[in-house]
Amino acid sequence: MRLFLVTVEVRKKRARAMAAIHQLRALAHVIDMHQLTKDPERSFFNEKRTYSSSMQTMNTFELTRYLDYCAEMLSLVSKVAALYTQNFDDTVILTEVNKLENLTTGLSNKIWQKIVIIYRFKQ
Repeated sequence: MRLFLVTVEVRKKRARAMAAIHQLRALAHVIDMHQLTKDPERSFFNEKRTYSSSMQTMNTFELTRYLDYCAEMLSLVSKVAALYTQNFDDTVILTEVNKLENLTTGLSNKIWQKIVIIYRFKQ
């Protein structure tokens, strides 16, 4: 009976942590979606705009700052996810947090590529 109660507690903790990690994953995707239309080329070449293109209202400084903030938010999402493994040594949670960290790192790399493009065009 005691073993059953211990496993119930672990399963409840795991379920809560998994739900929170899934919310953080969704937040990472929302951050990614919001920066997808922030194309650095459109800051320099307005003639490539089509009728259905979104309006580019930011100058290069503002765009760089915005993309940098997106990368920082992704880093924070990753750090918050890591906090779930701090006092809960569970391989399932560790695996999910590692997957989330890989996701946020990949999304941050895409954002930093845009920032590099902006700096190259600026010079």
